[in-house]
Amino acid sequence: MSIDYFAHETAVIDAGCKIAKGVKIWHFSHIMPNCVIGENCNIGQNVVISPQVVLGKNVKIQNNVSIYTGVTCDDDVFLGPSMVFTNVINPRSAINRKNEYAKTHVGKGASIGANATIVCGHNIGEYAFIGAGAVVTKNVQPFSLWVGNPAKQIGWISEYGHRLNFDKEGIAVCPESKEKYKLENGSVKKYE
Repeated sequence: MSIDYFAHETAVIDAGCKIAKGVKIWHFSHIMPNCVIGENCNIGQNVVISPQVVLGKNVKIQNNVSIYTGVTCDDDVFLGPSMVFTNVINPRSAINRKNEYAKTHVGKGASIGANATIVCGHNIGEYAFIGAGAVVTKNVQPFSLWVGNPAKQIGWISEYGHRLNFDKEGIAVCPESKEKYKLENGSVKKYE
C-alpha cells in the first residue's frame, strides 16, 4: 500500500488510522489508532491526535496541540499554537472516566487562537473566531467572535476573519471578500 502523505521520521503513527492524501505530519507528533484525518491537513510539531478524533479537509493544527477523543473538526478549521481541548468535565487521576468523554464539535472554517481552552461538551459554530487565551465554557454561534476568561462574545466576524459592522438594517459587508452578512434575531448568516 502506498502512502500519499508526508510524516516526519520522528512522528509516531499507530495502526488503524485513516490518513488522506496531502496530509503533512511534523516532528514528534503522535497519531493514535482509529482517528480520521482528511485531505491536506497540516499537523504541526508535538501534536497528539487521540483515538476516534475526526478531522475534515485542510485542518491546520499548530505546534503543541492535543486533540482528545470526543473532538471532531469540520473542513478548514484552524487550531492555534498550544490551544487546548478537554474531554472530561471533572477529571481525577484516581478515577477512570473514559466512558464519560464529552463531545466537542468545531464547525467549518472556525479559528481557535493560541493558548485558548475549549471546555468539553461545547460546540464551536462555523467561521467562529476564538481569541488567543480565551476559555470557552458554552456553545459558540456561527460567525461569532469570543475573547477572555471566561470567554464572552464581543462581536461578529466574516468568513475571511474580519470584524463585521452592521448598519441599521442589520447588514454588514466584509472588507476583503465584499460578501454581505445579515444580523437577525441574535444570529448572523450570509446575505444574498
